[in-house]
Amino acid sequence: MNAKPETAILFVCLGNICRSPLAEGVFRSVVADHGHAASFQVDSAGTGAWHVGEAPDPRSVSIAKRHGVDISAQRARQVAAGDFGRFDLILGMDRNNVETLRMRAPEAAQGKIHLFLDYAGGGALDIPDPYYGGEDGFASVYHMIREASEALLAKLD
Repeated sequence: MNAKPETAILFVCLGNICRSPLAEGVFRSVVADHGHAASFQVDSAGTGAWHVGEAPDPRSVSIAKRHGVDISAQRARQVAAGDFGRFDLILGMDRNNVETLRMRAPEAAQGKIHLFLDYAGGGALDIPDPYYGGEDGFASVYHMIREASEALLAKLD
């Protein structure tokens, strides 16, 4: 029997420069801290193409670094059609991301798409986009993502 060796998770936000790269980096860190790095394939993408090829927002890089997570090498990309087959779980940061993903996804992939906080057990809440705010918004988003990542690992473990 060929069991799948890992669970593939895609974190999605609007531009793939603030929330989803932070979620990718934080979840990688959480699974590594718990000795489960080999059990997960983790990536992030945006529903839009505005920032393709760009590094994460410097404020996301900074807040991650303050917590021992390096996301500086990540580069933004847009969700591709192949992602719906490649990933086991596609987690949108907010309801608009989830709605956009559902509109683009084939019928067979609809069950893979979830609101990140809701799927992780935190309730049907959006992770707010901190792009137009200050450092405090990024700190708040980091803590939401960290808590949800711990809960997500516990759910999948």
